[in-house]
Amino acid sequence: MINVAIDGPAGAGKSTIARKAAHDLGYIYVDTGAMFRAMALYMVRNGIDPEDSEAVAKRADRAEIDITYIDGVQCVMLDGENVNGLIRTDEISDAASRVAVVPEVRKKMLSLQREIARKHDVIMDGRDIGSAVLPDADLKIYLTASVDVRADRRYRENIEKGMQADLEDIKREIRERDERDMTRAEAPLVKVEDAVEVDSSDMTVAEVVDKIESLIKSI
Repeated sequence: MINVAIDGPAGAGKSTIARKAAHDLGYIYVDTGAMFRAMALYMVRNGIDPEDSEAVAKRADRAEIDITYIDGVQCVMLDGENVNGLIRTDEISDAASRVAVVPEVRKKMLSLQREIARKHDVIMDGRDIGSAVLPDADLKIYLTASVDVRADRRYRENIEKGMQADLEDIKREIRERDERDMTRAEAPLVKVEDAVEVDSSDMTVAEVVDKIESLIKSI
């Protein structure tokens, strides 16, 4: 099995790039961020404050989270429900970064993610794939972009969806999330020594996909 780990900060385009490359190469794409978002949705639905680490830890194991493919589309399942359309809001995104620091949550996700990687050629993206989830991955990539570029991308996405958005608020939220991700005690976001850094600030999606695919083909 070939395992590819793509790490990087929020808004760097990891999911878009990983999904496209996996499709082109016939690999399984594992969106670990979506799995944490599903956990965050579970907590919000059950009235649990994502900031309350103790309460999150107690309930984490009750959430049934899985990844499956329906008509060729990857679906994140929460307690048997396809929640793809419910986990991309700013509220759930913020909550996900908060529940992700809870060790019990990470332990549950780690087991599922490694099991998928043992069975398939995968491209897995997240914050700690190369450092913690798949430390023996065949290829590790650190995909990044400037805060301004990432905020502008998020702003445009929100506007296109008809959502209200404030560019300065988004920049602040991204900086705060970077700080949380990089300083958390449990599996923080880091660029591991053997990772190839790809800065997408001045690249199109197609250019980044081409770069990633060429790196994978060179394994």
